[in-house]
Amino acid sequence: MNLTMIQAGPAARRWLPLAALAAAALLAGCGDKKETAASQTAAKVDKEEVTVQQVNFVLQQQRNLRPEQADAASRQILERLIDQQLAVQKADDLKLDRDPRVVQQLEAVRREVLARAYVEKIGEAAAKPTPEEVKKYYDDKPALFADRRIYSIQEIGIEARPEQVQVLRDQLAASKNINEFVEYLKANDYRFAGNQAVRAAEQLPLSSLDAFARMKDGQAAVVPAPNGVQVVVLAGSRRQPVSEEQARPAIEQYLLNDRKRKLVEEDMKGLRAAAKIEYVGKFAELAASAPAAAAAPASAGATDTNKDTGLK
Repeated sequence: MNLTMIQAGPAARRWLPLAALAAAALLAGCGDKKETAASQTAAKVDKEEVTVQQVNFVLQQQRNLRPEQADAASRQILERLIDQQLAVQKADDLKLDRDPRVVQQLEAVRREVLARAYVEKIGEAAAKPTPEEVKKYYDDKPALFADRRIYSIQEIGIEARPEQVQVLRDQLAASKNINEFVEYLKANDYRFAGNQAVRAAEQLPLSSLDAFARMKDGQAAVVPAPNGVQVVVLAGSRRQPVSEEQARPAIEQYLLNDRKRKLVEEDMKGLRAAAKIEYVGKFAELAASAPAAAAAPASAGATDTNKDTGLK
């Protein structure tokens, strides 16, 4: 349910990401020449046109854009498309479309656009959640809604070998406070990095939210990490509940997206079953060992249950 948005810098905003630009160009190129000629013209760059259709396509990709911002955003998009067209014309002059790397990138973008379109088509069959389903989800996730909390967290990422993990757990439990535990890490030459953060319930991994909800201020949990462990100390928290009415739009969207995901997974499973897939070379060896890897416990990276360490 959590969405991350990255704000681009001035230079990045001036030039749209390559994939998005290439995708727009590919989609525009897929249309009939007559339709393109009939499109409204937004600007002319030498002998080429930048159309209103192109501007609108990019405009539709902008999230959280208010209606009163549309005109200003359209002008900015048009300027970027003009810059893009100038760059495309120079690339054509330099025959860059024949460069093997460029050909490969264009083909990759084409495949990505087509595959995404197919996935979106499959997802259209997902039914919208009913009010009863929304209410059930709300009631089943009190830590996310009715009992939602804002958590002040101290995190310590520690590089450790597997045999050192239990030692760290024991030392954490025996420490009077977090500073004493940090001194132990320094004295024993552990490599670690600390961080402090304030996170709302929805900003935490859904799989570990219930464990956080059970924690009291001053408690700590040890979470497995790829190269060791992460110690999470709940320094403090405060309740900030969300009503069902407030949560309804987000719950509906989450349940709908989850249904779409399941439909796509089932469809892809069927496609794989019907297709003849043969791995070659080193990938054949990797594929042969894949079943053993898939059999690993699904909970290997799950959050460990918290226990009271007495940290204050």
